[in-house]
Amino acid sequence: MASIAGIISQHGRISANCSRQVGKMLKLMRHRGEDNTVIRTLTDDRGALGAGEINLTPSTTHCTSVDAPPYILFDGELYNERLEGQSDLDLVQEYYEKYDKKCFSRLDGSYSCAVVEKDEEVILARDHVGARPLFFGSDDTVFYFSSEMKGLIDHVKFNVEELPPGCLYSSKKGMTQFEPFVPDIPEIEDIQGTARVLRELLIEAVEKRMEGVDAVALSGGLDSSIVATIAKEFNPGIKLFTGAVERKPGPDLENATLMAEHLGLEHHIYLISDSDITDLVPDAIWYLESFDEDCISGILSNYYVSKIVKEHSNLVLVGEGADELFGGYRMVLKNPRVKSEEQRETLAQKLVEIAYNTALRRLDRAWMANGVVYRTPYLDTKVVAFSQAIPMAWKIYGENQVEKFILREAFRDMLPEKIANREKLRFAMGTGMDDVMDELVAESIDPEEIKQRSKAAYGLPFASFKELYYYDEFLQLFPPSYEKQTVRWDPFK
Repeated sequence: MASIAGIISQHGRISANCSRQVGKMLKLMRHRGEDNTVIRTLTDDRGALGAGEINLTPSTTHCTSVDAPPYILFDGELYNERLEGQSDLDLVQEYYEKYDKKCFSRLDGSYSCAVVEKDEEVILARDHVGARPLFFGSDDTVFYFSSEMKGLIDHVKFNVEELPPGCLYSSKKGMTQFEPFVPDIPEIEDIQGTARVLRELLIEAVEKRMEGVDAVALSGGLDSSIVATIAKEFNPGIKLFTGAVERKPGPDLENATLMAEHLGLEHHIYLISDSDITDLVPDAIWYLESFDEDCISGILSNYYVSKIVKEHSNLVLVGEGADELFGGYRMVLKNPRVKSEEQRETLAQKLVEIAYNTALRRLDRAWMANGVVYRTPYLDTKVVAFSQAIPMAWKIYGENQVEKFILREAFRDMLPEKIANREKLRFAMGTGMDDVMDELVAESIDPEEIKQRSKAAYGLPFASFKELYYYDEFLQLFPPSYEKQTVRWDPFK
């Protein structure tokens, strides 16, 4: 895991203090990597680039190749087969040398990457799921990039952009999409056979992410319970971690406790107080770089789970991704305004496409805020590819429209009945965060104010009075134009 940043002239020399400016960019993202800072000044005062590494995995995870061009900066983890001792960075170097820009279609994993060529062309790439962030922008003839938007604050006031998943951006040639890495997956069978294959693929996905992992974030919902159950098979001493609001716990705590007792594993609980919530809101917006109310509630809950995990472990397995892939967003996919299966399919795909800017942004920022490396078995390339081949009718199933049905069937015999049948709740609702936030924010802003201020400056309608409060905090931290990077999690709001 790392933060990466760069300031690169596209025409002539620029200020000689670029290395200091890159250092400041990395300092703003030090939560993403402070174990080893690497900064390289380019020849002829053409700019500088750098990275902050965070070495929390069993093997050191160097992320920079900056001795000679092409310079490579890499944030992520790869699962390609390789020679013994070959690191992820070694693999990227080898593939780029062999395949040039087409190499990104061959990388199996979660990553964002920057390559700077001899002629100062900057090439940015991001995998097709997009958990690892990457932003960029220009000011006259100077190109800037940064893992997080905050790294660009002093340099790009307008027109900051996030690199979309599955895209390659060249500072000289612009944006293009690249072909995804396509793993070999089994054919879809009948519903029982499909559930059996899904089970095998998820077990495989957990197994290959287990190196050094001794923690699972357990909400008590279906997704994280499945991950915890599989992980125990590979590490019988793995620990479980749950967060819940202290004065108004949601159903997550009860269900997580049930699951922990079922597995017989050590279970740590963080009870989030009112002061925890109010103290964190400005920092949560700083880390998240968004004012969407669902994302804010989610990062508040996730942050405190990551905080307690950090006391025990640097590596954690999470259940993120299953909702997008297996029809889990009941409040969206079962909305009365969805009139047909075709509409549902389209909406489900939309949730996958925006996940990098909603659910996965919340995930990444909450865990990296406390310097914890997260691993996501559901986002394994085989699991993602196989899920996209499964009919929607097997995901939201039958007269009762049971969400994530195929996933439930795949692991029903490994789970307590209550967990296997549990209805999906938003993470913040399950922890009790949503209701408490309504009450706490009402102490700071008049709920009626939304009648006078219904939209943000660039046109996004506020979903509730809470977003007025979050938006005002956002403007204290970021230039107004940065609000254009806030994406609505729930498309019906």
